[in-house]
Amino acid sequence: MTQQTFRLPATVDCPSLFVRRQPPSNALAGRPAVLYVHGATFPSALSVGFDFGNGPLSRSWLDDWNARGFDAWAFDFAGFGESGRYAAMAEPADCHPPLCRAPDAARQVRSVLELILRETGQTRVSLVAHSWGGAPAALAAIAAPDAVDRLVLFAPIAPRAGGTMPVAPPAWADVTNDAQHKRFVEDVPKDQMPMLEGFDRWAQAYLACDPDAAGRAPPAVRVPYGPAADNIEAKAGRIAWDPAKITHPLTIVRGAWDSLCLDSDAATLLDAATAAPSRHERKLDAGTHLMHLETGRHALSEAVGQALKGETP
Repeated sequence: MTQQTFRLPATVDCPSLFVRRQPPSNALAGRPAVLYVHGATFPSALSVGFDFGNGPLSRSWLDDWNARGFDAWAFDFAGFGESGRYAAMAEPADCHPPLCRAPDAARQVRSVLELILRETGQTRVSLVAHSWGGAPAALAAIAAPDAVDRLVLFAPIAPRAGGTMPVAPPAWADVTNDAQHKRFVEDVPKDQMPMLEGFDRWAQAYLACDPDAAGRAPPAVRVPYGPAADNIEAKAGRIAWDPAKITHPLTIVRGAWDSLCLDSDAATLLDAATAAPSRHERKLDAGTHLMHLETGRHALSEAVGQALKGETP
C-alpha cells in the first residue's frame, strides 16, 4: 500500500516526530482512523508496519487495518526510528534522567492526534497501543477525551507490588539484537514450536532504524530509557495513568503466555476502569508479549479488528 509521511517539527521540549499514514486503496471521506502507539524498544516500522515477506498472509498490521476499512496511522516516539533524537542521547547515559517518560510521550501522542484530525476531517481517532505504549495512549485519551473513539490495549503494563526503582535510572540504553531475541522467545513454553517469524529480516531492519547502531560494539540500537523506567515503576506498584479516568470503550488483548500481562494484570486495569462505557478482555491462545511478531499474529489482528469495530466475539 502507498504510504504518506509527515514530520511534526521539533519544539523546545521535543525532537521532531515522524508520522506515517496508510489509507485504504479505496479510501473515501469518512473512513475511521486508527493510530498505533508502539512500545518501549522498537518503532512503528518494526511493529505495526513490519511486512513479513511476500503474499497476503505476510502483510503488515497496517495492511490488515486497511483491509478492514480503516485509515491506518502510526508514528515513532522521539528518540525512536525516524523521529528526531534527544540531544541527551549523544551524552553519557548517567548525565540525565530517563528520556521519554509517559507524560512526555502522551504529549507526543496528542500532537499526532491533532495532525490526524486535521488531515482526515474526523472528529475522533481510535488508539491501539502495545505494552508500555498503553500508558501514553491512555494519558492522551484522558487529557483529550473528545479526540479518541476507542482504546485497545495490547499487552498493557499494569501495577504490581514488590519491585523497586533503580537509584538513578539512565537517560538511554543500547539494545542489541541478541537481547531482543532473548526477550522475544523467553515466554514460549519449552515444549512448543518456535513462534517468532522473520526474525533475521526483522533484526537487519532493527539495526537499520538507528544510523549509529553499526558503529557500536556490539551493534545496538540506542533507545530512550523512560519507557523502561515507567515499566520498572509499574512493578513497584505505580503506573502513570489512572484507569478510573478512562471514558472510552476499553479492550485489553493479550497472549496467554505473556508474562508481562497476566490474568491478574488485565483484571487490575479493567476492574479499575469503572467510567469506561464498556470493558472487554480477549485472551488469545499461543501468544506472548510480542504476539504481533509471531505465528499467532492473525488471531491478534482479528481480535483487535473486532474491538475497533465494537464487535464482541
